[in-house]
Amino acid sequence: MAIALMVQGTGSGVGKSWLCTGLCRLLVRRGLRVAPFKAQNMANNAAALVGGGEIGRAQAVQAEAARVVATADMNPILIKPVAHTRAQLVVRGQAVGHLEARDYWRDTSALWKLVAESYDRLAATVDVVVLEGAGSPAEFNLRSRDLVNMRMALHADARVLLAGDIDKGGVFASFLGTLGLCAPEEQALIKGWIINRFRGDERLLDPAPAEFGVRTGIPVRGVIPMRRDIVIDREDDPSDLALGGGCVDLAVLRLPTVSNFTDLEPLAHTPGVGLRWVASPDEMGNPDLLLLPGSKDTLSDLRWLRSRGLDRSIRAAAARSIPVLGLCGGYQMLGRTLRDDGGVGGTAATEPGLDLLPVDTVFDQEKRTIAVSGRTTGAWLLPAGLPVDGYEIHQGVTAASAPLVELGDGPDGAVAGLVAGTYAHGFFDRGELRKALVDTLRRRKGLDPLGDAPVEDAAAFRERNYEALADLLEARLDLSGLL
Repeated sequence: MAIALMVQGTGSGVGKSWLCTGLCRLLVRRGLRVAPFKAQNMANNAAALVGGGEIGRAQAVQAEAARVVATADMNPILIKPVAHTRAQLVVRGQAVGHLEARDYWRDTSALWKLVAESYDRLAATVDVVVLEGAGSPAEFNLRSRDLVNMRMALHADARVLLAGDIDKGGVFASFLGTLGLCAPEEQALIKGWIINRFRGDERLLDPAPAEFGVRTGIPVRGVIPMRRDIVIDREDDPSDLALGGGCVDLAVLRLPTVSNFTDLEPLAHTPGVGLRWVASPDEMGNPDLLLLPGSKDTLSDLRWLRSRGLDRSIRAAAARSIPVLGLCGGYQMLGRTLRDDGGVGGTAATEPGLDLLPVDTVFDQEKRTIAVSGRTTGAWLLPAGLPVDGYEIHQGVTAASAPLVELGDGPDGAVAGLVAGTYAHGFFDRGELRKALVDTLRRRKGLDPLGDAPVEDAAAFRERNYEALADLLEARLDLSGLL
């Protein structure tokens, strides 16, 4: 059975996914066979699996960092929120329906059985499993129903590294409080503290790390500096995705249930591009391109747009010849009608769309989760023949007569003048396509194109950052005695 190395945290947002990604690449560089695992994930940012199905984006990224093909066993339970207390449940890659939180937590025994089976199957194939916790293991009100933190650590006999975000303050108190609220058998699994996101001169921490190690009997194994330049795909809170300063202004609708927002990450790192979120008509302005991203509950988000008057702003922008592109749920919103009789997309209703594309969408029970590739048709702002690689995750069926992309299994998307839509997540991953789009937008503003220098593919960007993160952890994290 594989060695289990687990990163838990003092709370949400302390950098667990980031650290696990770096560990996956660091360990595989040492010649080990590595696989990531997170028993239960809550995120609307998912990734399609080869052969169908979906898991949380973080585990797909960690699998890529570990140089293995992602499988459903790496994230057997995925919870995709559609409201404060309601979510779609995905089990071993397949959507099984929507549940209220109280119903999900009523009995987790069956879920625990399949989680343990997934882990055991995965651990039998590799040397090391890098496990990720969720939130904090100190939430003792959830201990009897825990699937992802200490119960998982005990099952795997994991070496647990507990991470804290020093940038938020109170990191040592958070460590100590977490330790105190864990049961004795759980405390015994904690083999080190990781102080994450440190700014400034590390010598100013002395002698606290060493003294804290003596006080708790658990060493501080690493002080990891704040490195915003090392970018790893995230699965929640896209707030810091917006980057200003570019002469090409891209406005993105900040939908309440925005999903797969990492579609936009390559744009944010394209030279000369500024990306900003829009949540009200006053923020719209006159962007060079207006983007409607993916949505977990398309009908609910469409109603949100109307409640804020953003539907009128979008149509007015299109009337001013501002290009508009919808991705997945955003594509559906741009059509004439959306019908979801069974509420399979989150909300049961029939709604008129924004009527900017001549398409209609009908939701059904079958969820399409598949990797796709193809080429642009030459419609909209892009020349014909540009490669597109990505994936689809959606339950709506949308027919169109003027597609944006020709995929291997047929046409995708729609175009009407300067308005377009596509189901292909990862549409912007290819640098060649982004460069062509940005050059077109620059010409529309009377600016010269970017020049002859190529724009980096998203895959190359991710690979470069995996290596940089592994280099950082190799230098700053002590794994002695754990492997």
